[in-house]
Amino acid sequence: IFFADYNKYFSKKIGFVEIKKMKMKHHLEFWIVKIYHLFVFVVIPIFMVGFLPWLLGFLLACFVAGFVLSIVFQLAHTVETTDFPMPDPQTHIMSDDFAKHQILTTSNFATKNFLINFLTGGLNFQVEHHLFPKVSHIHYPQISKIVKDTCSACGIRYNEYKNFFPSIKAHVRFLKALGQKD
Repeated sequence: IFFADYNKYFSKKIGFVEIKKMKMKHHLEFWIVKIYHLFVFVVIPIFMVGFLPWLLGFLLACFVAGFVLSIVFQLAHTVETTDFPMPDPQTHIMSDDFAKHQILTTSNFATKNFLINFLTGGLNFQVEHHLFPKVSHIHYPQISKIVKDTCSACGIRYNEYKNFFPSIKAHVRFLKALGQKD
């Protein structure tokens, strides 16, 4: 927010990948959003509550948001049932097509839990999120039924943990298994 975005903007790169030339409207959009963010999340709160309370609140909010986001990604990608395929060393091509790769490398969790679905913005439907990233998450429960049926018909494993705590346990078991390897 305070460094990486500007670094990408001025270097015109994301990592080693060059960003295509931006149109003037995109430059304006970038700066308007940055100024808006600065005022809404920094200037106005400091003015309203003072620097130290703002700093504590801002750090707490960043910590909570980061923690929740890390939990979502851990449960969606690093559990016992997800695959971690490597490309062919010679051709650098993945063995599975895009859709199958997304299904095998992601996992859903607690999909019947309204609160978790609400708080994660549907990211607990990670399989559907990866397959249909531009579809609103409110449709993921219906889409997941179709994806499950299609996976079953095609003999593809559909990764899902019905509840939150079994997915946590699967993540911990996965980490333990990683710790046991050479």
